[in-house]
Amino acid sequence: MIAAIIIVAVIAVLIVAVCVRGAWENHALQCNPLTVEDEKLPAAFDGLRVAHISDLHNTPFGKDRQKLIGLLAKAKPDLIVVTGDLIDKRRPGMRNALDFAAQAVRIAPVYYVPGNHEAASAEYPALKRQLAELGVILLDDRAVRLEQGGEVLTLMGVADPRMCVPNENGAIARCMQEKLAAVTEGAEGYQVLLAHRPETLTQYAQAGIDLAFCGHAHGGQFRLPWGGVIAPNQGFFPKITAGIYRQGGTQMVVSRGLGNSWIPIRLFNRPEVLLVTLHRAKAAVSEKK
Repeated sequence: MIAAIIIVAVIAVLIVAVCVRGAWENHALQCNPLTVEDEKLPAAFDGLRVAHISDLHNTPFGKDRQKLIGLLAKAKPDLIVVTGDLIDKRRPGMRNALDFAAQAVRIAPVYYVPGNHEAASAEYPALKRQLAELGVILLDDRAVRLEQGGEVLTLMGVADPRMCVPNENGAIARCMQEKLAAVTEGAEGYQVLLAHRPETLTQYAQAGIDLAFCGHAHGGQFRLPWGGVIAPNQGFFPKITAGIYRQGGTQMVVSRGLGNSWIPIRLFNRPEVLLVTLHRAKAAVSEKK
């Protein structure tokens, strides 16, 4: 009897500890640096600093968003990319997203693509309009040409395929393929893609993308030493959750994101702002000499 009571007490303490840790982690925002090296990167863009934001899910992060904005300002990025799910279909409201955007555009140019939560929200048309009014550059199935020192980087974005396919089925892949074909047509120089979903890395590689920025996986929600536990569209023990991945000539940066959706807590998986510095690979530099 005593042994049973001890076991129950230990389990109860563990549950409470997990809940407390998870509640703390939800707001324990951090800025994590990453370096991407690529011999294809034009020399004029060597050292470009990109702040990567994803999956805000209507989370405030401090009064007036100051915790998040403070981290961004301190990072001093050259540009800010936002890879979807600024809002949450389960928690209506755009204030956190719009307040964040209004302050972020004062730090650096902001480029944005919508995620699956925007696709499922009736608020998205209004959000899209108001983001544009704030000065956010919407890469909603379109591309922009960045020129520096006579060299070109094409920054392109695809809206989440749920925008054109209502259900998660085989048509998602076909929709993404069509979007990628359209947005890469005529693209010049180094090709950088903003997209919400990381699990479609193969399609990004097939489209000839040099570097992709994605979110959606929430870092696997609960992180173990070998990776995440669960992610949307990947299920349990997903292969792609956070960090840098490579397939062929394509590299992909995946953010753990900021907020939560249907699972309300994180564990060993703090919300993050990524500061990604692009460098021309040393091999390419030496070849040029």
